[in-house]
Amino acid sequence: MTHHHPELTELKERLRDTWTAGDYGRIARGLQQSAEDFLGGVPVGKGDALLDIACGTGQVAIPAARAGARVTGLDLAEQWIAQARERAAAEGLDVQFDVGDAEALPYGDDEFDIVISLIGVMFAPRPDVATAEMLRVCRPGGRIVLGNWTPEGFVGRFFKTVGTHVPPPDMASPLLWGDEDTVRERLGPHVRDLRIIRRHIHFDYPMPPAAVVSHYVEHFGPVRNAHRTLDADGRKALESDLEALWSEHNQADDGSTQVDGEILEIVALR
Repeated sequence: MTHHHPELTELKERLRDTWTAGDYGRIARGLQQSAEDFLGGVPVGKGDALLDIACGTGQVAIPAARAGARVTGLDLAEQWIAQARERAAAEGLDVQFDVGDAEALPYGDDEFDIVISLIGVMFAPRPDVATAEMLRVCRPGGRIVLGNWTPEGFVGRFFKTVGTHVPPPDMASPLLWGDEDTVRERLGPHVRDLRIIRRHIHFDYPMPPAAVVSHYVEHFGPVRNAHRTLDADGRKALESDLEALWSEHNQADDGSTQVDGEILEIVALR
């Protein structure tokens, strides 16, 4: 059994509270097509044992199961796992969804052919521990596939904007997983091959930027919690800054919001 220092336990509880606030399933709908496109770039064979870490409501796990993989999805948020199970059941797909911690995976060594995480494991507070766990459960010859927001892309700027109003937790920035040099340092010595490509994840919401900001304030845990800690003027300022950011990056002119967020796609051969 793993024993955490009180500070780490407190940090993990704070992160869990942050990510479980609101309803991520509603946010994720605007990313579903991009999640499927991301998976489409990963050759998934019938019968491949695939682990989706920080799987959310199943954006990657469910299409992977459709493709014939034997899929396990893990997330720290019980309500997201409940939504993922409902989605899989509605499609008649046999997917194992577990509540668990990316830094203490409840699986055996060399258990998976593919270990994947799309904008998920990057938010684990101890990147060295999360990396060691991914390497441990991936079989030799298997692949670790990550999609991580870059610091300079839209989402990197989004989190930095929120951070100017409410300081982020005291931990390594998740956005370092979107920095090529950092990724090579963390994974390079432990894998046979490492390929890194910049790609885009497309946000598609059928409403203007101001309504997207309201949607995030209501449903996206990090923004919802930040918003709630501010006074009325602070809330207005945060909303205004986020609306300006969405508007600046919006490619649509029909009243909807369409924005590209840059990720590093990382494929490491164990």
